[in-house]
Amino acid sequence: MRQLTTIEINRIKLLTEKSIELCLIEPTIVGLEKSIMDATGSVRTYLKARCIHDYELQKQGQENKIQISSFLIYSNELKNSVASLYRPNSKMGDPRIWFKGLGSFAMANDILGIIAFERKLYVLNITQLDLQKLVEANTTNPLKELVNEINQISNEIADELLFKLRAIAARGFVPALLQADTSIGRTLEKLLGIEMNSSRTPDYKGIELKSARENKGTRKGLFAKTPNWNLSKFKNRSEILDAFGYWGEDGFRLYNTIRATGRNAQGLILRTDYDLGYLFENSDKKEIGDFLIWELGVLKDALASKHKETFWIKAQSKMEDNREFFLFKSAEHTKSPLINQFGLLIDIGAITIDYTIKRLANGSVIDKGCNFKLKPTALNMLFPPSNIYSLLPD
Repeated sequence: MRQLTTIEINRIKLLTEKSIELCLIEPTIVGLEKSIMDATGSVRTYLKARCIHDYELQKQGQENKIQISSFLIYSNELKNSVASLYRPNSKMGDPRIWFKGLGSFAMANDILGIIAFERKLYVLNITQLDLQKLVEANTTNPLKELVNEINQISNEIADELLFKLRAIAARGFVPALLQADTSIGRTLEKLLGIEMNSSRTPDYKGIELKSARENKGTRKGLFAKTPNWNLSKFKNRSEILDAFGYWGEDGFRLYNTIRATGRNAQGLILRTDYDLGYLFENSDKKEIGDFLIWELGVLKDALASKHKETFWIKAQSKMEDNREFFLFKSAEHTKSPLINQFGLLIDIGAITIDYTIKRLANGSVIDKGCNFKLKPTALNMLFPPSNIYSLLPD
């Protein structure tokens, strides 16, 4: 995709601040002539996350084409369209997407936004439409109505969650589900009736839940994401452990926090390369150098998907008879992370990476993943202004 203009970036920011989650696509001259566009990685990830379509499960050929009811958003009307999602028999079955009527809707290299809502797709021309004028207009128009409808549903779910959290807080101190650092999150999910699972999707009807003990000052967990092993010099966790591990009470291990503002005890540091679009982990050992690579676009997609809407919940903790109890006291409600801030926050050390790797006596390796974390004082640098709610009765 070409570099976005300042106007286009501001128009996308406007939508994210309105809690509109979207993906971007850019039609080419050839694509418009042949009525075909590549379904890029960000488009595929978005459609899968929104339960619209999973290209990985789709077989090749026109007979396996999927069609989704769609609309093209003009300044004063919605035009019916159909999205065709398929994988051709040629060219290794590269995923394709096309919207009926797109030829007269967009010019080559326009930036288009795709919004999924209630199992339908809406396409707007970010390059051509004055989004701020439409969203803030005194009269109704298709874009304003769509934004308002999405926000109304979002607010209803948030109000429902807030009601349940206040009901839990009204019970006073509740016993922890287990004895572990993660017990606060597990306990809250159990009280909310959320089944434990390994899904990386948000916890409560599209809202992510992040709970922590108050006054602990710990960094806020954002998401976990493994490096791109194909691009990286090291190909697995064992190689990382062998290169930088050390002996501890529980065996050979590597408990590590890596930041961009200075090397840690193992001589490791993060480094962003915006020209390549990569985040590197680098060693001060010359024979190793850059050994892990994350794609910045993939990390931004993970942030946008995981934290479209989040409740950051704080609880008071106390111990009685060697058992922990929680009193859930407050929640901070954030929406629509400013994904273009992601690299900057890495550069200034506000976003760091933690990983915990340990080799057991039998030779097997336990790995708890690469966890991207945010300094608690930097929350307002990653998200637009938030709402803070007290959960306790007045």
